[in-house]
Amino acid sequence: MPHRSISPQQSLSSAGSSTLDIHIPPAAAAAAPTAPSVPYSFLTMFARSSILAVLRSAIVVGHMRIEDHDETFEFGSEKAGGGAVVRLKVHSGKFWTRVFTSGDLGFSEAYMIGDVEIENLKSIMDLWLDNQSTVSAVSSLYSRVLAAASGVRNAFFGQTRSRARLNAIASYDQSNELFMAFLSREMMYSCALWGDEEGGVRGDLVARGGGCAGAGAGAGAGAGVEDDDALERAQMRKVRYVLRKARVKRGDRLLEFGTGWGALAIEAAATYGCEVDTLTLSVEQKALAEERARARGVADRVRVHLMDYRDIPREWAARFDAFVSVEMLEHVGSKYYKRYFELVDFALKPTGATVVVTSSTFPEGRYTGYQAEDFMRRYMWPNSCLPSATVLIDAAYAASGGRFTLEAVENHAPHYPRTLRTWSRRLRAHARPLQEALGARHAGLREAATYGAFLRKWEYLFAYAGAGFAKGYITCHMLTFVRASDVTDACD
Repeated sequence: MPHRSISPQQSLSSAGSSTLDIHIPPAAAAAAPTAPSVPYSFLTMFARSSILAVLRSAIVVGHMRIEDHDETFEFGSEKAGGGAVVRLKVHSGKFWTRVFTSGDLGFSEAYMIGDVEIENLKSIMDLWLDNQSTVSAVSSLYSRVLAAASGVRNAFFGQTRSRARLNAIASYDQSNELFMAFLSREMMYSCALWGDEEGGVRGDLVARGGGCAGAGAGAGAGAGVEDDDALERAQMRKVRYVLRKARVKRGDRLLEFGTGWGALAIEAAATYGCEVDTLTLSVEQKALAEERARARGVADRVRVHLMDYRDIPREWAARFDAFVSVEMLEHVGSKYYKRYFELVDFALKPTGATVVVTSSTFPEGRYTGYQAEDFMRRYMWPNSCLPSATVLIDAAYAASGGRFTLEAVENHAPHYPRTLRTWSRRLRAHARPLQEALGARHAGLREAATYGAFLRKWEYLFAYAGAGFAKGYITCHMLTFVRASDVTDACD
């Protein structure tokens, strides 16, 4: 299994290998928090001084305090301009060289490995976004060249079939137990829709006393009150909302790209009476989705195919009444958007058909088809590419030859931070039994240090994405298309 070397003592898995294979020998891990007994090397001092020089002018909103083994550095102001207050403690000089050579990717690696301790992970994300235009200058010319190279690779080669399979193994085939530890019971790995019953998108942040609860030290999760079934209600609200927008009814045939663990397909069959064909690249997802369909009594109406969407059979031409895909488009790649919608157009009936797709997106001004490697594309969803709403709309129109008409555009981004905070809380609550379950399959995770690095990867994801949605850096769109000749509401 290929790995990218980080140091002789520590390694994190590469994009093509399972991220469960993080390994840190106990001796090295135990030594990490100890202050260095010798001065930093010339390279480390150069990296540190370069980064500190940029931070002095970059932090104009908020305040940052960095404690190193020999000195403490402060930037910005706790009073002027408001903003986040950040406290970092450096445990290894590798922190400086990682950030200097790899920017935000290096920072995420340093956090996962334990080279740096962060008092409040959410605050560092907020500080970065509040000062984005200047903090980005921390990246060296070397890291910018590497970023450009990875962006070109993603844009021109996209998701080949072999790479798509490798990516599914890396991110989803880790184990069903992992996702059961933090997802809702039906296991929707996507943005929930929070309603008044759950107190809306900030209901979990409101403490019993009516004030706003503080953020947790790990992933910045709020300490507010949230009942055990809040996430389940919010996720089922999302599933049913998507199906209503798809206008499905009893006897309809529904096509889904991206099964997940079968929640939407099973609900479509059980509650709406649909026949469902759903596609996944994950062996473990397919097995559990089929098991759940049998348990719900709809196995005869839910067919789970281990299939790339580009391989749908010829006999599916014009057979489906509706198409849905929930947060799968992020894995398609800009090269294949048009092909994706060509196949949707191919499979849907010429009249009376509806398309509903949801995706995390970039605002139009931030979108590019050349997306450089960062934390998400290295450790969570290798080779992923966030579209923009406009890019998807244009691709759908061009691919269908005008046979699709845009019916609705919605941005669900405000609902995502609470979803991520809830996942973070649930993962921490189930951390110990999860280690036992994963350790039975991956011996390295039985070690406390290795498992700690693994958990920090997920904490970083939840905080990283949550801040992005909350600050408008990324969005989450739901697009609904109908056939050009269709009228969805009687109006005369």
